[in-house]
Amino acid sequence: MVALTDRPQKRLTIETASIAENTTTIRSLDWDRDRFDIEFGLQNGTTYNSFIIQGEKTALVDTSHRKFEQLYLDTLKGQIDPATIDYIIISHTEPDHSALVKDVLELAPHAVVVGAKIAVQFLQNLIHKPFESQLVKNGDTLDLGQGHILEFVSAPNLHWPDTIFTYDHKTSVLYTCDAFGMHYCSDRTYDENLSDIEADFRFYYECLMAPNARSVVNAMKRMAKLQEINLIATGHGPLLWHNLEELTGRYDRWSKEKTKAEKTVAVFYTSDYGYSDRLSQAISHGITKTGIAVEMMDLRASDPQEVRELVEMASALVIGATPQSGDVGKEAEAALSTILVAANDKQAIGLFESGGGDDLSIYPLRNQFQELGLKEAFPAILIKEAPTEATYQVCEEAGTDMGQLLGLKDAIKQMKSLDNDLDRALGRLSGGLYIITAQKGELKSAMLASWVTQASFKPLGITIAVAKDRAIESLMHVGDTFVLNILSEDNYQGLMRHFLKRFGPGADRFEGVKTQTAANGSPILTDALAYLECEVASRMELSDHWLVYSTIDTGRVSNVDALTAVHHRKVGNHY
Repeated sequence: MVALTDRPQKRLTIETASIAENTTTIRSLDWDRDRFDIEFGLQNGTTYNSFIIQGEKTALVDTSHRKFEQLYLDTLKGQIDPATIDYIIISHTEPDHSALVKDVLELAPHAVVVGAKIAVQFLQNLIHKPFESQLVKNGDTLDLGQGHILEFVSAPNLHWPDTIFTYDHKTSVLYTCDAFGMHYCSDRTYDENLSDIEADFRFYYECLMAPNARSVVNAMKRMAKLQEINLIATGHGPLLWHNLEELTGRYDRWSKEKTKAEKTVAVFYTSDYGYSDRLSQAISHGITKTGIAVEMMDLRASDPQEVRELVEMASALVIGATPQSGDVGKEAEAALSTILVAANDKQAIGLFESGGGDDLSIYPLRNQFQELGLKEAFPAILIKEAPTEATYQVCEEAGTDMGQLLGLKDAIKQMKSLDNDLDRALGRLSGGLYIITAQKGELKSAMLASWVTQASFKPLGITIAVAKDRAIESLMHVGDTFVLNILSEDNYQGLMRHFLKRFGPGADRFEGVKTQTAANGSPILTDALAYLECEVASRMELSDHWLVYSTIDTGRVSNVDALTAVHHRKVGNHY
């Protein structure tokens, strides 16, 4: 390892390693990155992985984030003479992978940029300087010599529309950029310890890949046609070698499960314009938490027939405001016209601003959809400044509201389906009444709970069953902290009624409620009987809930003579 800053500071470091014959990785380790795109806080930082493949010719696969500019370029010069780079392969053009392409081209002016058509178009707008390019599509190859024949696999929407995978027939290494990655920073180049990384691997999938599950399935079908894959070289986190089969199997299983959903929401955004892609991803993540499938489509790279087909099969539509002017504006306007023609009055609609500075007003568009009879699933999301964590929380909760609206009839049908005797018997399982409260940075949330039980003595620990579509679920990942407020038998009605209310996206759940701040930063309800400060240690996935196991740091009782409020249900198949 080559550490270019003081390692104990855990700031920015670089690792280089040989990962296959004539193949080197340059991994930019961002130890303290605590937010990335829509994810509500990273527990373990992230990495940006780049690769050098040397045959008779040399290819560089992806670059790094702008914050690593000097560290990365110095390391690259230490590995090879940049002037000898023949090809720069662009897996996709999101800035965390392509920000330094312009800098590398200045060092390697004769290098050919290789990528999907739309990727090269994006780069031309980014670099504003002529460069030689080679457009590739699925099945195309590039021969570097000495057996390094690179085959390209089209993988659009993972998670940008221009994504391609690259497979080296000599080494059986597949370069996948965002797909199969995770935001996890460590000294280890590979995925040695599955238990250390699986929570981050799943969280990353749910945030960035689940809204594109159909695209994941299609990409994996194309991968299956390749020869044996010995290593997956990801763009973020450790490279997959030790647990490659297990982790790719999970992607396949999760994605197929999501594509089986009876209802689908079509989410239209404009990549590389304002914050459209990130906001749409946050909304999509909220939708998929409810078990509703999402199909995302970039209006910059959309075919009119594909737009029409997607709208016609969708149960609801989400549309981000597009630019008013320029070529992109014209393309988006044509796509919006197609959407309006194909939409019908049985669909729901949700609109959001993109924050690009040239947004087409969403109000006339909303009026047009209302005239067609579409029901608004959530209030239009207006962006007045750069999005914050709270903005993304609003987007996720708006998506969850849309998903719950679409799933309402099915939920009612399921409630009625359970055998009456079994339903009543199951309902005799009683539990206490609790309010879970959590705050992380500017994000905070709360939830009424009754499925809580002590689970261990050493350490002291509890389990809580949290429905997947609960807003607070995003704040209860491994390493997160929260407070379990225990309600009193003689003073629970007010708090219970308050937290049973349906809150709008981003609404303050603590307005009008007396609170104090716990040592872990989460709110303590002043009127609670007792509280426990907890930290999430692990999560187990169930069909519609997460079973969250947490250790207890401290606690206090306000009235030792009072009893815990108990919740008695009449039925067992809903709350």
